[in-house]
Amino acid sequence: MGMTMTEKILARNAGLAAVEPGQLIKCKVDLVLGNDITSPPAIKEFNKIGRPIFDREKIVLVPDHFTPNKDIKSAEMAKTVREFAKQHEIVNYFEVGRMGIEHVLLPEVGLVAPGDVIIGADSHTCTYGAVGAFATGVGSTDMGAAMATGDTWFKVPSAIKVELTGVLPKWVTGKDVILTLIGMIGVDGARYQSLEFTGEGLASLTMTDRLTIANMAIEAGAKNGIFPVDAVTRAYIKGRVSKSFEEVEADADAVYAQVVTIDLNQLVPVVALPHLPENVRKVAEVPETTIDQVIIGSCTNGRIEDLEQAAQIMAGRSVHPVVRAIIIPGSQGVYLEAMQRGFIETFIKAGAVVSTPTCGPCLGGHMGILAAGERAVATTNRNFRGRMGHVDSEVYLSGPYVAAASAVLGRIATPEEVLA
Repeated sequence: MGMTMTEKILARNAGLAAVEPGQLIKCKVDLVLGNDITSPPAIKEFNKIGRPIFDREKIVLVPDHFTPNKDIKSAEMAKTVREFAKQHEIVNYFEVGRMGIEHVLLPEVGLVAPGDVIIGADSHTCTYGAVGAFATGVGSTDMGAAMATGDTWFKVPSAIKVELTGVLPKWVTGKDVILTLIGMIGVDGARYQSLEFTGEGLASLTMTDRLTIANMAIEAGAKNGIFPVDAVTRAYIKGRVSKSFEEVEADADAVYAQVVTIDLNQLVPVVALPHLPENVRKVAEVPETTIDQVIIGSCTNGRIEDLEQAAQIMAGRSVHPVVRAIIIPGSQGVYLEAMQRGFIETFIKAGAVVSTPTCGPCLGGHMGILAAGERAVATTNRNFRGRMGHVDSEVYLSGPYVAAASAVLGRIATPEEVLA
């Protein structure tokens, strides 16, 4: 019986000829990731073990959630991570000024590669499936143990095959693809399963689209999301990834628990209404909904292509007088390129504010917290009640085109309404 992409990667790192869904295995890990919130408790557990770190080049620490530090508590957490990195000579520690949002930064600097097994104490670690890796979020205790042992355990997930056909239409992005999928199967539709994306439609998806889609696999309850390695992948990792790696592809007779088909030709810009990512509606069919804030950024949509889409809508226009528009580049590299290409000037002239790279408002941390009764359109990944601030606030999820158009018109809007 054939194996899926995920099964092949897990089998190889477990030293097994084959694995099957439901099997409990112990795997070597190629990368262990933590941030300023999840690393301190992981460090505490690591210190109880009494062993050295397994590999100072395979642990990545990125303080990105509450940094630059918003208060004394967050400063103490960041200090814990900084001192641990110094003590153990962690090669891939990213200080303020060099850091970025972790799931934007790691692919950008080439730390994730096809065939890798990557765990991170952050649920959106599944982002790296975009480059053909098995990547998933774990708890801080598992992170702490893995920093000492270099391995962890998994229950092998069954897989859902997501077959993409057609070509993405104008104004439709990877965010619309993943929101459409979540709207189809629900936030628990892929619970502890692998979402494996295939089909001729992949050819029209950029790496930014794929990173966005893989990032939100967890919003469907998935253990991971993964894409096959193709010409788009190879072009992206060329010049970035310097370590050796081994690509995998699913066997022709791989077994899937379910097959979902999405015709990209039929997609339109969508938005997820509060308070779940599965509450997906076509933007054109959403009743007039005024907003107070727009967030463009996050590990889901903070890459240069995302900012380019937003700038395309905002160029020569102004943010609506009642809207606060906050732009957050996903890394210092993205920030610099956006500045060189004139996007930052476009945003500032339009009346938006541009932040240093940070997770910030996505998790209700800082840089854009909502008050009671306020509404935001955000390119982030979650819109749970209270996610971005007060429990009586509302978050509507969209891609950059829709978010930028909404910022200009002061209500949820399509890009065509702005450019007409």
